[in-house]
Amino acid sequence: MSDTNTTPNVGPGTTEEELIAVRREKVAKIRALGINPYGGRFDVTTSPAKLKSEFSEGMQVRLLGRISALRDMGKTQFFSLADVQGSIQCMLTQKGVSEEAWSLWKLLERGDWIGVEGETFITRTGEPSVRVASFKVLSKALRPMPDKYHGVADADLRYRRRHLDLMSNSESAERFVKRSLIVQEIRRYLADRGFLEVETPMLQDIAGGAAARPFESYYNALRKPVTLRIAPELFLKRLMVGGFPKVFELNRNFRNEGVDRRHNPEFTVLEVYEAGGDYESMADMMEEMITTVAQKVFGTLKFDQRDEEGNLRWTVDLTRPWRRADYSELVKEVAGADWFDLTPEQRRTRAKETLCLQINDELDDLGVTQQVYEKLVEEKQVNPLFVCHVARDLVPLAKANPENPEVVDVFELVMNGQELCPGYSEQNDPVEQLERLQHQAGEETQKIDFDFVETLESGMPSAGGIGIGIDRLCMLLTGACSIRDIILFPQLKNRS
Repeated sequence: MSDTNTTPNVGPGTTEEELIAVRREKVAKIRALGINPYGGRFDVTTSPAKLKSEFSEGMQVRLLGRISALRDMGKTQFFSLADVQGSIQCMLTQKGVSEEAWSLWKLLERGDWIGVEGETFITRTGEPSVRVASFKVLSKALRPMPDKYHGVADADLRYRRRHLDLMSNSESAERFVKRSLIVQEIRRYLADRGFLEVETPMLQDIAGGAAARPFESYYNALRKPVTLRIAPELFLKRLMVGGFPKVFELNRNFRNEGVDRRHNPEFTVLEVYEAGGDYESMADMMEEMITTVAQKVFGTLKFDQRDEEGNLRWTVDLTRPWRRADYSELVKEVAGADWFDLTPEQRRTRAKETLCLQINDELDDLGVTQQVYEKLVEEKQVNPLFVCHVARDLVPLAKANPENPEVVDVFELVMNGQELCPGYSEQNDPVEQLERLQHQAGEETQKIDFDFVETLESGMPSAGGIGIGIDRLCMLLTGACSIRDIILFPQLKNRS
């Protein structure tokens, strides 16, 4: 549908200020007709996208949306009515409406919101359409929409003015609609299996459940310092002690750390805990949940991943079963079968000279091995892989493996070159848990949540638990190459 500008005396060189002035004049003219240009109630029977997907001729419909495209053919007007989920063509004729309505229509343009009532039909070119019998102005836009064909070219502006991005970029709009559907399907999957959704505090006395730098604040009414949570884990486990056998929370975490294409300081996480489970049962759940959601929302298990220039990097295949392998075996595959037989100094030398990794002199021996894993295993892993049994000191909230207490019964689900989800056999021995937390905290014992340890003394059932980054999952399933493309309002630096 090609556009024709219906605004008189507006040419290609017209400034935005001049366009806004013209639109303000039209607002005044609409008011002069005795009509509120900012509408009121308008009941609908369908939406543009739903009508298009369930279309049949002769239906009486009421729907609303933004005028996203407009073709002026004199006494016949074709326009697209759109929202973030899709659009449908509408046709309005001068003889089909009252003289007042026709005068009102001539004051409308791209960007305005209206509600329409009419009958569905198919045009001679085969386009599903609505023949408009009446319409109501719901909002007269003062600012013009972005250019229909070029949209918002500045990536930074797309993030800062997301509304402009959504109204001009159908790919971006579809991505965020898919994100919403992904979250809905996750909740449905868990609810169907008897899990109860809860909410735990965002403001916490001690930022526990993970090792990260928190955002700090002060609670004036209670006269105490607080932090924004870095994870909900310790509170969800308190609920298990209280009698919740299947519990989950899907909400925000906050970490006062770096920002890049995979990290945002405010991000969405799903944490799930199941009494009687362990890391293997949670791996089974993850495999089933992600493939179920992918099939329901996208109808496929294969997802192309592209770089910022749009070039295909690889295709992630979620077809089950997913591989499971021990951390140590994966490291030996890339660093040599004798890796763990070497001395710490020999490992450091091989990592630098043979594997060509940048090893910081301050990195301890465990950190050297972790660097090998992150750079040569994790970042190169395309399809789903459960990395099991990592070093005990890396995960203080998980149970030690009974056959090898130097590692813990956990998995890290890796795909698309990054970690997506850890899962544990949760530590529920209060004595062991306190010792592990003390070892992690060292001299900074103020970071230990002693109240949580005391809660464990009341008895928490053995359980499996997972924490999955929803933003990263959505990046994978939608093909977004930056986390900023899947978070509606990402954190950004101030403009200078």
